[in-house]
Amino acid sequence: MSTTDKELRVGMVGYAFMGAAHSQAWRTVNRVYDLPARARMALICGRDTGKVADAADRLGWDAYTTDWRDVINRDDIDVVDVCTPGDSHAEIALAALAAGKHVLCEKPLANTVAEARAMTAAAETARAAGARSMCGFNYRRVPAVTMMRQMIADGRLGVIRHVRATYLQDWIVDPQFPLVWRLQKDRAGSGALGDIGAHIIDLTQFVTGQRITGVSAVTETFVKERPLPAGSSGLAATLDGAGSVDGNGSPTGTVTVDDAAVFVARLDGGALATYEASRFATGRKNALRVEINGSLGSVVFDLERLNELEFYDATRPSVEQGFSRILVTEGEHPYMSAWWPPGHIIGYEHSFTHQMRDFIEAIATGVDPAPSFADALQVQLVLDAVTRSAEVGSSWTEVAPALAAVAV
Repeated sequence: MSTTDKELRVGMVGYAFMGAAHSQAWRTVNRVYDLPARARMALICGRDTGKVADAADRLGWDAYTTDWRDVINRDDIDVVDVCTPGDSHAEIALAALAAGKHVLCEKPLANTVAEARAMTAAAETARAAGARSMCGFNYRRVPAVTMMRQMIADGRLGVIRHVRATYLQDWIVDPQFPLVWRLQKDRAGSGALGDIGAHIIDLTQFVTGQRITGVSAVTETFVKERPLPAGSSGLAATLDGAGSVDGNGSPTGTVTVDDAAVFVARLDGGALATYEASRFATGRKNALRVEINGSLGSVVFDLERLNELEFYDATRPSVEQGFSRILVTEGEHPYMSAWWPPGHIIGYEHSFTHQMRDFIEAIATGVDPAPSFADALQVQLVLDAVTRSAEVGSSWTEVAPALAAVAV
């Protein structure tokens, strides 16, 4: 445990899936890592009084509020953690940065490029005054992924030629699954593309050190009408697209995001890439897989085996060649020194603890955390290029440059 007296008082907006994951990480990080500051879970925010009160008690927060502006306005809050749907990321983060708070914002950074540019500009201004900001792409913090990046940077794969990335889920295969916020463009920005496709875009750029420069894409919405969630009969009139009723006379609403996105891409180091993000891959629950092929070898990461890498070393004698399994649990491996003896595996939740570790350390030592809002803006520009390409029929579309970010 850290012996420092410095405290970072955290206010978090949102308490559902990501809120619970972030809470677990804030609770844990100083208990496993010796850091130059201690996180205090000071305030959690949610719109429903009963639910947020329960979340505060269950997740370990000191207090709760139903207005995110309370988080911004309190002088005793140092860090604002944004775990809300994408439609409120920009408003909350911009207010927090203007108030001089450090900001951690979940991915994707925003719902639009314009919002992401404004957030990036605000982050740069706040940085000059000492406030740090980071976007929450947690898979960067899986030890095997960080090791993958190190191996590529060290030249173990030689010249990178191919990138293959998939992220497959099936949680909305049932056409009777309700029209939740993730299926509404005005709330989520996009569907599978931004929700899970953003992860593999960031992850592949992170491990290769190369950026996507152009794409050719197709997207599809397989189920275009869905039942409205219970207790939301008035929602249909507010949705982007006309609602109707199903065979049982129950109200439905129009799905306004993609269910699946597939695209090919070029990276600025010369590599060719393929990406697939789908929430309709029946039987796949959270199947993220990345394979990188180079002139001297290949490396593979599979989230369902997140403590492992597969490595092919083409420099070995032909009689010894073949994919080998690297178990990433040694104390020398990234992030692993604080955890268990070799071979004792870690899980999904640890990536968030590692994320908080890096963020706290950056704030306390005055360095810039990564991925920055500028890094997240670049991912947003790729998402935008994919969307534009699909809209005009998979034509080749250049990724817009990350010019000087301007406020909107």
